[in-house]
Amino acid sequence: MAEGKDVQLCTNRARCLVSEDRRRCRCIGGYYGDQCDRNADMKVMCGKDYITIRVLEEFFVYHNVPLASIHLPNASCRAQREVIAGVPYYMSRTSKDKYLMCGGKPIQKNLTHISYSLSLLSEPRVSGNIIRDPVIKMDFKCLYPYVRSVSLPFPIAPFSSETVMHVDELDATIQMLLYTDKTFARAYSSLPSIELRDKVYVEVSVTEPADFFLLQVSEVWATQSAQPNSTEGSTHTLLQSGCVKDATVSFISGVNGGNSTVRFSFDMFRFLAEPHDLYLHCTVQLCERDDAQSCVPNCNSVSKREALQMDPSKGLLSYGPIRIEMPERPTSSILMVVLPVAGVWTVGLFLLLLITVAKAGRRRLARTEEQ
Repeated sequence: MAEGKDVQLCTNRARCLVSEDRRRCRCIGGYYGDQCDRNADMKVMCGKDYITIRVLEEFFVYHNVPLASIHLPNASCRAQREVIAGVPYYMSRTSKDKYLMCGGKPIQKNLTHISYSLSLLSEPRVSGNIIRDPVIKMDFKCLYPYVRSVSLPFPIAPFSSETVMHVDELDATIQMLLYTDKTFARAYSSLPSIELRDKVYVEVSVTEPADFFLLQVSEVWATQSAQPNSTEGSTHTLLQSGCVKDATVSFISGVNGGNSTVRFSFDMFRFLAEPHDLYLHCTVQLCERDDAQSCVPNCNSVSKREALQMDPSKGLLSYGPIRIEMPERPTSSILMVVLPVAGVWTVGLFLLLLITVAKAGRRRLARTEEQ
């Protein structure tokens, strides 16, 4: 905007930027004029359902940019002229439903906010095969608090999973959490990102009523889909009928079914095909404390038929996605190892060939002497 001004006119360095060669200057965003002394009154309004930007009409008139050439990245989303309190503005108002359609950048999220980013553009005015007038581009952004509510129109990734089971007129709440290390002192407060072969620490517990039921984690499996019973994508079984199915699974501090909390770990993995992120699912079964024997699975006599059956009364929990960190490993170090090994094989074969030739020569010489 407003490039190529006389450096002598650039007196207010808070509104004017001088080029490195000190031959040109330009106005910073929001100002215009020969001395960058006029305010374009740019304003971004982040409403509940709409994102709006407005700029003084005079700003565009000064740059010789007509209203018809102003739009969002999708040229079909055009700006409009509106008069507010007697002052004309050029304004673009976009609903959140049409944000992506109008060319909005992918929505950015963190633990506290959701960010929307758009640009207001002007089409270049072509005369023959040249462009003389400046092209306007205004990048703007709206930040909204990341309110974790089921009414949000965006998916919310859980950092824990809960289910409620109804047992003998009593509601029991079961929770699944992932922890950062074997101390189980700190649960992940955001989507976990774990490196391959690192330990994944899982806790499943009855949170309400506490210490009333015994808990057995019956089945644990991972999928590429958020849906536990989806037929799309790959699956991998960790526990089956309460027993270890994956050799890396290890129960921590107690047996499965012996308490109201079950802790176990397994080595992180990824599926062969993309997506590599995975979802963890488990079914649980509650037992009364005077029936402890039936709550601990007998892993020495699980029949194939029993292992495949799914008890509909079991509670289901799902957690994810769990992201896989795959650090890049330089290929140069591999070549440095492989090439010397290849060299050793080459030398070995050469020596073997020499020994074979030498032995053949000796046998031939021995036959000659005998004759």
